[in-house]
Amino acid sequence: MKEEIIQGRRVGPAEIGLIRELLCKHKDWNRSRLSRELCELWAWRDHTGRLKDMASRTLLLKLERRGLISLPPRQGVSPNAKRNRSPVLIEHDRREIKSDLRELLPLSVYTVDGNAEALKIFKSLIAQHHYLGLRNTVGQNMKYLIRARGGRLLGAALFGSPAWKTKPRDVFIGWNVRQREAGLWRITNNTRFLILPWVRVDNLASHILSRLCSRIDSDWQAKYGHRIHLLETFVDRDRFRGVCYQASNWVRVGQTQGRTRNDRYNSIQVAIKDVYLYPLSRNFRRELMA
Repeated sequence: MKEEIIQGRRVGPAEIGLIRELLCKHKDWNRSRLSRELCELWAWRDHTGRLKDMASRTLLLKLERRGLISLPPRQGVSPNAKRNRSPVLIEHDRREIKSDLRELLPLSVYTVDGNAEALKIFKSLIAQHHYLGLRNTVGQNMKYLIRARGGRLLGAALFGSPAWKTKPRDVFIGWNVRQREAGLWRITNNTRFLILPWVRVDNLASHILSRLCSRIDSDWQAKYGHRIHLLETFVDRDRFRGVCYQASNWVRVGQTQGRTRNDRYNSIQVAIKDVYLYPLSRNFRRELMA
């Protein structure tokens, strides 16, 4: 194979040869052991010094699907594989909420980390009511629930891993490949934003986004010990106009090319999406390119 980027790493014949050598020499290793040892050999760690084990496992699976390596048999069903397949579906009050925004204020916007019941509610809402559904979250992420004054649920939001590369964002920042590879961990992607379908309140979505933008950096620091400097999101042009992002001062910087990160041969067509960004500091470019 030619050298290419997989899971943020450059992989070519030398890397494939190393993995095959490990598989041949250590037939007693399971997939987890192989993944960890590979991280150690490559010194593949995140900015906190933790081994990038999940990225390594995904890389190995992708290589196996291409027929480049043959992994040991699975020892059991991965808990991650079914973690979100069957979330507990919780029924909620579906009476229509149609009022002036001021009647719902002040909103309660809170993270769900460490609260098992709140996490169940979050997963149930996303699984039932977001058009993209619920998927496993890999890497650093932040989950939010939003309630009106009085406690009625209004929606949910999820911020997770940013796109590995997308031309409109990367041109807007102005970084090179090395700077992008080093700085991505200081960006997060608003991968899910949900206002429940029975909630019809003008300006609610933009108000919530503004609240999230004002607090997510401090929430991220509290959870992960580092700052983030830029938010991104991708808005499906066939479904939405991105009005709430525009109203809360996100910047539309371009659109995707209708391809996925797995489209090696330019043959997979997906919806074209508008790319919106929200800088969290004046010096975000300097911080991301440091």
